[in-house]
Amino acid sequence: MARILAIDYGKKRTGLSVTDPLQIIAGGLATVATTGLFDFLKEYTAREEVERIVIGEPRQPNGEPSENLERVTQFVNRWRKAMPDIPIEFYDERFTSVLAHQAMRDAGLRRKARQDKSLVDEIAATIILEDYLRSRNKY
Repeated sequence: MARILAIDYGKKRTGLSVTDPLQIIAGGLATVATTGLFDFLKEYTAREEVERIVIGEPRQPNGEPSENLERVTQFVNRWRKAMPDIPIEFYDERFTSVLAHQAMRDAGLRRKARQDKSLVDEIAATIILEDYLRSRNKY
C-alpha cells in the first residue's frame, strides 16, 4: 500500500501529515512555507509512494466558505493539472486548529510551545488525516 498525505493549507505556512505505508497511523510530517509547498510535495512524492492527498477544506463553523477556500482551490487545481496520477480531495477541516491547541494542552506542552504556529499547523494536518482515516473505516 501507499501512504496518504494530509495538508492543512495556510496563507503563510502549511502543515503536513502522512500515514505509514499500511495507512494505519497518521503522524506529522513537516510544516513548510506555503510558497514552497508544491515543490516540497513533488519531491516527497518522487521518493515516497503516495496514494492520495487529503487537503483541508476551509469552511466557517456555519458551513460557509472561509476566505482561504479560494487559495486552497487554486492549489488543488494546480496539483490536479500537474500531478493527475495522485488524486487530491477536500476534507472538512473545521475546528482542527482548535483541536490542535487542545491536544497540545492535553499533552502538557508549555504555553510557549503551544504558541509555535508551525507545530499547530502540523498537528492540525494530523487531525485532518486521523479523521479522514476514521471516516473511511466506518461500515
